Amino acid sequence: MKQFRFFSAAMLTLLLVTSCASQKRAWYLQDAQPFTPEQIAQSGQIRIKPLDRLTIVVNSKDPELALPFNSSSSYNSLTGTSNYGSANVQSLQIRTVDEDGMLDMPVIGKIECKGKTRSELAQTIADKIIEGGYINDPSVNVQFADMKISVTGEVARPGQYDVTRDKITIFDALAMAGDLTIYGVRGDVAVIREVNGVRTIEYLDLTSKDIFTSPAFYIQQNDMIYVKPNKYKAQSGEISQNRNFYLSLVGTAISVATLIITLTK
Repeated sequence: MKQFRFFSAAMLTLLLVTSCASQKRAWYLQDAQPFTPEQIAQSGQIRIKPLDRLTIVVNSKDPELALPFNSSSSYNSLTGTSNYGSANVQSLQIRTVDEDGMLDMPVIGKIECKGKTRSELAQTIADKIIEGGYINDPSVNVQFADMKISVTGEVARPGQYDVTRDKITIFDALAMAGDLTIYGVRGDVAVIREVNGVRTIEYLDLTSKDIFTSPAFYIQQNDMIYVKPNKYKAQSGEISQNRNFYLSLVGTAISVATLIITLTK
């Protein structure tokens, strides 16, 4: 009786330890200490890259002065006048950064924008307008037209997602995709990124606070995040395939046996 009780207690302890270990594998930032300040990286803002598509709107107290900067002008050879279109059309115009990181703006010409944040580019455009004597009080709004990231693998909702903020972390991106499934490997999440024509892959350990210092903690436009499945997902898939195979085999055997019995009657 005592041996049975000892065996039962040992099994219960083993089950509890195994359960806790399995639960811990799903935790994020396991080594983080409560109430311990972490220095926030200042370089996490998304910066403009070649071939980015931007919407740029210039405003002023006198709207007529801002019209030429908001749309491409068309010259009428018959009247000798230029037509800049309506304000509604201007606000929707999309401009593409060229391969050299330059942006061609009406009136003021090309502006280098590679590596700048949205606010830095807006300030550069405003300064150019003021220096040219076109407007004394320009207000420039720069937005990304179609900035996206991709999240694939063991997440609840794989797919492409629009990014509407200047700073987005790996946790923000995974939250968009519904977080990792229970089968996702939290200690080895890949962030695939292209910089200056070079593709890089950074692996992040979501269970460690060291992730805060990774260059891939803040996501950039066109990044692809991949969460690989753990061994349990592979095993469950293999078991499912084997089960289907054996069920099919049994079904075939029953059909053959039935046919033989029918023929021998």
